[in-house]
Amino acid sequence: MQLGRIVPLVVAGLLASACTGGPQNAVVNQAVTERIALVPPGIHDALADARRRVADSLEGRSGFVPPAQGPRAQRKGGTIAYVAADLTNGGVTAVGAAVTEAAGEIGWHVMTLDGKGTAQGRADALDRAVTIRPDGIVLGGFDATEQAATIRQAAALGIPVVGWHAGPAPGPIPAAGVFANVTTDPLQVAWLAAAYAVADSNGTAGVVVLTDSTYQVAARKAEAMRAYLGLCSGCAVLSAEDSPIGDADISMTGLVSSLLRRDGSRLGYLLAVNGNYFGAAKPELNNAGKPAAGPPVAVAAGDGDAAEFQRVRDGDHQAATVAEPLVLQGWQVVDELNRALAGRPSSGFVATPALITRRNVPAGDVFDPPSGYRDVYRKMWNGS
Repeated sequence: MQLGRIVPLVVAGLLASACTGGPQNAVVNQAVTERIALVPPGIHDALADARRRVADSLEGRSGFVPPAQGPRAQRKGGTIAYVAADLTNGGVTAVGAAVTEAAGEIGWHVMTLDGKGTAQGRADALDRAVTIRPDGIVLGGFDATEQAATIRQAAALGIPVVGWHAGPAPGPIPAAGVFANVTTDPLQVAWLAAAYAVADSNGTAGVVVLTDSTYQVAARKAEAMRAYLGLCSGCAVLSAEDSPIGDADISMTGLVSSLLRRDGSRLGYLLAVNGNYFGAAKPELNNAGKPAAGPPVAVAAGDGDAAEFQRVRDGDHQAATVAEPLVLQGWQVVDELNRALAGRPSSGFVATPALITRRNVPAGDVFDPPSGYRDVYRKMWNGS
């Protein structure tokens, strides 16, 4: 499917329909606005834009210093609950560890509850968190709307809720009762991953996009990757596959086998919203005799965890990932809770994502920019 030709035609058709009048105008105009918002503005040369994005990110040093103004530490000796979507997920676990580290600086105790990768598990874990009446609750890697009723119950009890990857955009989620959602801009993450495929292929990428529509942010990232690829006239989105991240170990063998049979040499790139897909795909790719360096070349628009970094480091069926500064985000989560407890507004800080390739892969398990953010938060909380 040549999205480079189809997307403009779809948008043009919607615009024409919107000009004809009638009761569906508002719906059509909204659809046009949302579709246009999925691509960066002002791009006239997709390949040039992709090359610039990749180069800027690989050389980037900014976007990792949080605001230095905020309230002093509140409720020292208190308890917060970290409700994890799934503790087998590297990003969720890394953020949880960072939350514990940062909370210790304030003097908070952290109780970690595992949602075990299912909606029922997350509901049970969040119910338990509300029952213990902590000073604050952190949603670790799942959509707030899924558990909105319980979150509203927490709010009624005066328990502030902060999310990490709890919605499709950073900032407060008032409708779901979330004081602040800590995440990078998912569109920037998606565009950067797609840009890598465009630049690496010299504008000829044949791509399959892997997502999990259970999560709003994952679905939006997938849409944005497809939309960005649609700006590249020589690129093709072969398909978008909706497959649960939690079932990747089971589903990827059959899915990869099917994709290889269907697309053959056209399949140059696998773009996914989470690196877990690629770890699960490795055995089938090896069985099919596919080289570890690709094709297909695997690029994740997730958050960047230790397993992904090792695959990138080894050139083992993953060439790149768009990493979030997970430890910094864990510290920000604690700062947002502290602001909520102090009756202050959220910080508005949004950290920058970073493209990680073999050229700049961290030596450790996480991407942790040396921006001095820990000292910024310590000084703020201590009032110094």
